Amino acid sequence: MDVDDIASRFASELFTHQGKLEGKVGEVQRAQAALESAANAIQHQREAHQKAADKLLSNWESEATDGFQKKATKFDQDLTATADASAKGAKIVAEVTKALDGRHSAVGSLVEDFITKAGQVIQAGVAVAGVAAPAGLMRAVAEVADLAGGYIKQSGGELKDARDEMAEAARKLRALLEEVDSDGVADPEKQLRKPGEDGAEGGEDGPGKGKGSSKADEILHNAGKHIGYHEGPNNQNKWGPSGQPWCAYFATSMWREAGVDIPKYGYTGDVYKWGEQHGTAYGQHDLLKNAQPGDALLFGTGPGHGQSEHIGLIEKVEGNKITTIEGNSGDQVARRTYTLPKDADRFYGGVHPK
Repeated sequence: MDVDDIASRFASELFTHQGKLEGKVGEVQRAQAALESAANAIQHQREAHQKAADKLLSNWESEATDGFQKKATKFDQDLTATADASAKGAKIVAEVTKALDGRHSAVGSLVEDFITKAGQVIQAGVAVAGVAAPAGLMRAVAEVADLAGGYIKQSGGELKDARDEMAEAARKLRALLEEVDSDGVADPEKQLRKPGEDGAEGGEDGPGKGKGSSKADEILHNAGKHIGYHEGPNNQNKWGPSGQPWCAYFATSMWREAGVDIPKYGYTGDVYKWGEQHGTAYGQHDLLKNAQPGDALLFGTGPGHGQSEHIGLIEKVEGNKITTIEGNSGDQVARRTYTLPKDADRFYGGVHPK
């Protein structure tokens, strides 16, 4: 009897967690290398530009000299800011790389420890009952299955924490990009645009019904990528535990990925209560007036248990029609459209992200 082989079969989910972490380590290592390479390349370009500009200016005297010098200085500053941002981004990713590598090693240790202990349990069961006593062996196998549950919970926790760390790193990188972009480095034309021009905020439509804010855009970009995703057996999904409805886990995960500081709720009514606490919730009678892209739309009669039934993320509001992206809608992530006032009784309110 190959005891280690039997134990390894119970460790299949542990191996899956270990493999996913290994893949994530590879992803962030590649991202880190790319950012470091970009920072070095931009710094070399800055140095070459500065040297060429200095050489030209040392042999050129005209009315255009001052203008050229100002532009050269501005370009040098932009290159420096971009190089610094790439270096900061690499540092953020390096921290995640280190954390994920540690989690991968931790799960590897869990696998080894489980196989050792599971093998000992099976060997002990065989020694007591004998190979010819199936009942004794089955008891040993059942004990191993229980043991596996505890280890899987631990490895699953490592994987969940890894995902949270990657989401937080993504949030920091987005913030860094916005910081560079706000200086006109990533998009120099943005400094020249007036409010309301070609996507600039505060036009005739404002940040509201049609396009939404940049945070709303990020929420809907994240959610839209998952349209068509189907749950597995027993409500198995990417965002919450198996065996439970996951529409709230999906909605709050999309918000969190966009930088909204909200817990990962499993009950829809808790999202509305969070909105009440932060002053961003609104009721059914204010729905069309307040609904905006990126908002959470709450289904049911109220936030209390047994009253709140479902949640979706508002994608757009066109006249009296509201289009949403919803998790766990028909066992999948799906786009749905509702018409008011015909469907008004299905909702009790909404919440703006903050």
